[in-house]
Amino acid sequence: MPIVAIVGRPNVGKSTLFNRLVGRREAIVDSTSGVTRDRHYGTSEWNGVEFSVIDTGGYVDQSGDLFEEEIKKQIRLAVEEADCILFMVDVREGLTGMDEDVATVLRRSKKPVFVVVNKVDTYKQVHEVTEFYRLGLGDLFSISAVSGSGTGELLDAVVGAIGRGHTPAISDGDPPAIGSVETRHASSLQESPDIPRIAIVGRPNAGKSSLVNLLLGNHRAIVTPVPGTTRDSTHTPYHGYGLDCLLIDTAGIRKKGKVTEDVEFYSVMRAIRSIEHSDVCILMVDAERGFEGQDLNIFSLIQKNHKGVVIVVNKWDLIGKETNTHKEFEAMIRDRIAPFRDVPILFTSVTRKQRILKALEMAIEVCHRRTKKIPTRELNDTMLPIVEQYPPPKLKDKLIRIKYVTQLQKSYPIFIFFCNHPQYVKEPYQRFLENKLRERFSFTGVPIEIFFRQK
Repeated sequence: MPIVAIVGRPNVGKSTLFNRLVGRREAIVDSTSGVTRDRHYGTSEWNGVEFSVIDTGGYVDQSGDLFEEEIKKQIRLAVEEADCILFMVDVREGLTGMDEDVATVLRRSKKPVFVVVNKVDTYKQVHEVTEFYRLGLGDLFSISAVSGSGTGELLDAVVGAIGRGHTPAISDGDPPAIGSVETRHASSLQESPDIPRIAIVGRPNAGKSSLVNLLLGNHRAIVTPVPGTTRDSTHTPYHGYGLDCLLIDTAGIRKKGKVTEDVEFYSVMRAIRSIEHSDVCILMVDAERGFEGQDLNIFSLIQKNHKGVVIVVNKWDLIGKETNTHKEFEAMIRDRIAPFRDVPILFTSVTRKQRILKALEMAIEVCHRRTKKIPTRELNDTMLPIVEQYPPPKLKDKLIRIKYVTQLQKSYPIFIFFCNHPQYVKEPYQRFLENKLRERFSFTGVPIEIFFRQK
């Protein structure tokens, strides 16, 4: 699929145009300068031609910002990957020295470049557009990304350029150290029910983006020691070592009381939405900080949304170890997450590349367990003898008889037990049946729901 990159200095409307092209509010948009940091991908279509769109961070030069060099690196990668470039400028602020710096970089790329003059919201501003001819990059396209004015002419030109047979910048090859990213875009895979969607979630600075970069074998996400570096949720297809999935890197989720900025609020909401739209979540835990209350909150959020879960304890190499350190840490986690204890727990070190691929393998296994359908006959042949041997306790002198069990055809395991007095079956017996289902049919890492209905 052809790739179109949107570049420019901060706060010219790149993410607004990105959201308009992909038809969804995927990228965070705020009046604050420098909101976008990582490359953000989406898929667009115009006149029957599909193409990928890359949103990038604002190009800043000599600002002293901690993320400046990392954002520049992301922009360079996007330009190298793209077949066509949309260079966005702001008509309200006019031509700036930073715009000229970006233009110099784009001339070296030898790619088709379209100068997109944004925020042309009134007729008077049309005459101010001509100033940008000084960039020497050809025709100008006056648009308003907010209202959509002028985007039709721009897309006609873009589709004409990418339809002339530009060779994609990235070709298929051998997988790098851990895996490889396919050139087809992530959004085209999101709708496929056969591709596991794996969200990597956790508190800030737990190592989520480092894990994604290591798995993909490239600098996909910006990584710094500063908590809250990642803002948007990024979707990237993974294909390597016989594993196929969609990796979703998310912003760190902090407690509500600690979220003070609008941008961080939107970042947390994107992360929560990623959990809701995933199949399995890898919950990253910082070994140095332990399994804290916020980790438990995120785990509960995953469970309430009926998603599979794998707990990955990162930075395990920084922990001083004794004979039973591993077992004690794991037992502590299982006590905190009770009664849902049947969860894979893996101890890793992203910096030392320890057990990273194992985490992904576990997540995909959990995804397969989550969609497992047990034949009704097998379910009854297994569970009814257990019920007969260990029947529900009497309540109010009522003898409870379970006669039949079946699994609903849902995206996660739901079991219905039909009996004569469903209102008298209490939670302890429900947990007993859940444990037996897990024991006999292997639902490790998958939340189960059990209901009792009148026979």
